Amino acid sequence: QVQLVESGGGLVQPGGSLRLSCAVSGSIFSIYAMGWYRQAPGKQRELVAGITRGGSTNYADSVKGRFTISRDNAKNTVYLQMNSLKPEDTAVYYCNADSGPYGLGSYWGQGTQVTVSS
Repeated sequence: QVQLVESGGGLVQPGGSLRLSCAVSGSIFSIYAMGWYRQAPGKQRELVAGITRGGSTNYADSVKGRFTISRDNAKNTVYLQMNSLKPEDTAVYYCNADSGPYGLGSYWGQGTQVTVSS
């Protein structure tokens, strides 16, 4: 069974940084396209950043230049480095693994809270 476990969330002041990690187990990590999503209270879940099997990345306009997604296939882990954090970045952040054409399904982590506040 595929499991995703996020870590690294917490409380940070505006302008600060956090690094989220998502460890994947139970499958071949390298076949999955990975994404970080977030959901703030009263809002829909939105894509923050994605990284393909080949390492290509894409970002929401609101985080471009501040957030960086990366993956380490040897460690079965995807990261989200978040710099220059703003109060509007406050949300629960979720990791997603999508097997795409391999047809093995799409999986979510349990989420990690990020709060940006002074």
